[in-house]
Amino acid sequence: MTSSLSSPPRTDPAAAPRSVKRVLVLRYSQSGQLDEVAEQIVAPLRADPSIQVHEETLRPQKPYPFPWPFLTFFDAFPESAHMKPQPLAPLSLTGEEDFDLIVLPYQVWFLAPSQPVAAFLKHPVAARLLTGKPVVTVIACRNMWLLAHEKLKGMLDDVGARLIDNVVLTDPGPTLATFFTTPAWLIWGRKRGFWGMPDAGLSTAQIRGTARFGRALRDALHSGQERGTQPLLAGLGAVRADAKLLISEKAGTRSFYLWGKLIMAAGGPGAWQRKPLLLLYVLFLIALIVTVVPVSLTLQALLRPLFRGWLTKMTAQFECPSGSATDRTALYDN
Repeated sequence: MTSSLSSPPRTDPAAAPRSVKRVLVLRYSQSGQLDEVAEQIVAPLRADPSIQVHEETLRPQKPYPFPWPFLTFFDAFPESAHMKPQPLAPLSLTGEEDFDLIVLPYQVWFLAPSQPVAAFLKHPVAARLLTGKPVVTVIACRNMWLLAHEKLKGMLDDVGARLIDNVVLTDPGPTLATFFTTPAWLIWGRKRGFWGMPDAGLSTAQIRGTARFGRALRDALHSGQERGTQPLLAGLGAVRADAKLLISEKAGTRSFYLWGKLIMAAGGPGAWQRKPLLLLYVLFLIALIVTVVPVSLTLQALLRPLFRGWLTKMTAQFECPSGSATDRTALYDN
């Protein structure tokens, strides 16, 4: 999640000559991290005179705070889990623009696409803009993104878009450490590590390394590959899936869905009637992490040899379309 960086000047897609490739970049960030990633990818495109980039910053009608107040953070989970996002402020796009490629960076909120991105994909303008268009998604999150991406793929299908690539960047810290460092960053704004744990979020090297995807997209646009069906970022180590997390994600998604339904029945976002239920859910979540999660992870580790074939199959499925191969990385790294 990211704080907004100052956006570059917008360009008018209709003003570009037909020989110029047009790229739409959709941006929403709270802490600044996803904006940094997007900037690395977009910079090679923006610097090319034969490519015109339009950057649309998604702005919720009621801005989400960063850092999040404790209860405000958890108050966002019912609507996030149920894919009922809060509305966006008016867009600069009308839906009549014609783009050759869409770049869609997004965050994962409570095992679902962030509300601003979900709100855009449910907006009537999205269907007019994205129908038949190739889309490159870029995820930056702690570590659980598998089911969120399945939900996003469904939303892209609903507007007729073509998912051609997916890039995934996850927090490199140990999983146990991120249970502490990520909430400390989101709720208290403390990104620096503590108690011997690493800093929260992506590393500087990870963020800088995403420039290779921008260079590869630039070259693909030059040769018209975006009109085809093959991924543009294959061989660049775009995504490494961990199918072992799928069971935990399914359990978490079900929990968010059921509790979210109960909390939404008590009132809308910010309603005081939701607060007791939110506090109860936080206590439930802490108890779950302390008791059930360790037992579940132990059982999964013991049974993993029996499911090796299934895990291999699911890993390959979630790594589509871009894959984890790195055979072309040397061509685009600095």
